[in-house]
Amino acid sequence: MIERVNPSHPDKLADRIAGALVDYCYTQEERPKCAFEILIGHKNAYIISEVSVHIPKKIVKSIVYRIAGKHKIIYKENKQDGILSFNQLENIKCGDNGIFKGVPIKKEISKLSDIAKYIYSNFESDGKYILDNKRLIVCQSNATFDQISELMQIIAPENKLKEIIINPLGYWTGGTDVDSGATNRKLGSDMGEAVTGGGLHGKDLSKADVSVNIYAHLKAQETGKIINLCCAIGDDKVDGKPYKEIVKIASDYINKLGGFEKLAEWGLV
Repeated sequence: MIERVNPSHPDKLADRIAGALVDYCYTQEERPKCAFEILIGHKNAYIISEVSVHIPKKIVKSIVYRIAGKHKIIYKENKQDGILSFNQLENIKCGDNGIFKGVPIKKEISKLSDIAKYIYSNFESDGKYILDNKRLIVCQSNATFDQISELMQIIAPENKLKEIIINPLGYWTGGTDVDSGATNRKLGSDMGEAVTGGGLHGKDLSKADVSVNIYAHLKAQETGKIINLCCAIGDDKVDGKPYKEIVKIASDYINKLGGFEKLAEWGLV
């Protein structure tokens, strides 16, 4: 049983905004330190940052407008704690404590991911999907029952679905006019069974929540085994590897996707 939400879900809009802000930080510094929390909904976007670079309000505005449309923006910029910044000056060390889990992607997860992306390619608005064995639940905004049913005629035979439930409460509009969104609130969709305590989005690569989560995920796919890791803030090695190498592996993965904003669209699964 697995749930997926698409990139236009309010929580994913918040993740994407956070990711885009991290992307901007990397255009300003080679190794920025940044963390963003976003709460967006009902024409308001609240953004709290801890950053080593200044982000002009016009940049923040352009990112929010591009991803989520016009909102009143309340942006609070704060510098990262001086002691933490000093301790990271010379070497790349683990940026926080945490436990992390990598899990091989199951066929059910891959199947629902493909279904979700196919539906989203036809209806690029807020949507949420659940696959429970051979039962599919589709909640897709701005689409009629007949429109979704037509798509299902293609999806159902290919995926051997026995039951499809479409918009149980009927037609709906979705988005931030209906619901609020917050960063890292849909980690179950982004990481499947690998969810532990760390949020994947809105942070730079020094943060274990980003780099070690990605490293554990990739190792699980490579080995076909569940990977359990933990680390302490300041560690210079994780899983026997220099933390600098863990960061490089995560960086290469994110760059291949197209950046932190792209990572935020669908997560790791």
